[in-house]
Amino acid sequence: MKLHVIILSLLMVNILLAQQGDVEIIKDNRIDALVNRQGAVTPPAVRAQIDGYRIQLIFDPSRGALNAARGQFIAQYPKIDTYTKFVAPHFFLRVGDFRTKLEAEGLKSEVEAAFPTSFIIKEKIFLPRLNIDALEE
Repeated sequence: MKLHVIILSLLMVNILLAQQGDVEIIKDNRIDALVNRQGAVTPPAVRAQIDGYRIQLIFDPSRGALNAARGQFIAQYPKIDTYTKFVAPHFFLRVGDFRTKLEAEGLKSEVEAAFPTSFIIKEKIFLPRLNIDALEE
């Protein structure tokens, strides 16, 4: 019985080792281009951030309402940056990069008529833009 098991084992090893051959992969060149593009590491657009304040104008589950409010704000204040954020199930519209709460209060008092539910929040902000016109004078 042991002899049969040994012979059977040797035959199995022979059969497994006897399978040799070459594998040819035929594929579209666009697959390689896609893999390279998706695998490329692109550094994020990093801007310095500091502690500061923004004004949250609205939050709504509808992106359309958020975009309408954003358009209305940009029409009145084109030089102030707007930021949209989604935290399920609401979209948030926040504006401005204010270093102090007093700066934020100034804009909040101007937009209160159009956005009565607006309020000031503390969060990381980007460094405010320089007013080049004021520097030249």
